Amino acid sequence: MTQSKIEWTEETWNPITGCSKCSEGCTHCYAAIFARRLQAMGNPRYIRGFEVSIHQDLFEKPFEWKKPKLVFVNSMSDLFHENVPDDVIFRLFDIMNNASKHTFQILTKRTRRLVELAPKINWTKNIWMGATVENQTALSRCDDLKRTNAYIKFISAEPLLESLSMINLNEIDWLIVGGESGAGSRPMEEKWVFELQELCLETQTAFFFKQWGGFNKKKRGKLLNGQIVQAYPNK
Repeated sequence: MTQSKIEWTEETWNPITGCSKCSEGCTHCYAAIFARRLQAMGNPRYIRGFEVSIHQDLFEKPFEWKKPKLVFVNSMSDLFHENVPDDVIFRLFDIMNNASKHTFQILTKRTRRLVELAPKINWTKNIWMGATVENQTALSRCDDLKRTNAYIKFISAEPLLESLSMINLNEIDWLIVGGESGAGSRPMEEKWVFELQELCLETQTAFFFKQWGGFNKKKRGKLLNGQIVQAYPNK
């Protein structure tokens, strides 16, 4: 667990590390790059690099936190990866259910498996479930997310790779938007951001603008049309 530099959360909890690429949004995966760096530094949790690894000694970590936290679960993996056993997923959800003073944010690209397991999950109010939708090919993930009973459902449109003007944000509580950063980052057009901002206003979906991405410091942090849209869901 580490204090997070991710703007939309406070802490990260990584009982699972490692993943594999499954869509266009994974092309320049920050976690894979960071994992290789940690492996080179001799970090024992990344001896296997970015292969899926389960760290059972970290499972109970949330019970050690005395103050309520907003926690991003598996920032270095995908909880619904095919190499994570069902019983491990259910055990981690049980821990989140019982660590009720904390709010847990889970993000996946593997929404088909999410849908398969969702009926067996206890969706307590402190669990926010999200799906990454980076382009039109991934729009079905939004529909899959709506099939769960998660109290808060959110979409991460990061990296935003093309217009998502046709996305249906009804029943979506929160939308995160961001451009890709780092070497080789793909550009994000302003129009794509404003389209999503307007959709959020129409559906009363909370809107969180993270970054323009790339190396365009001039645009970074620019207000969107001067409008103020709530940053977090208000349920």
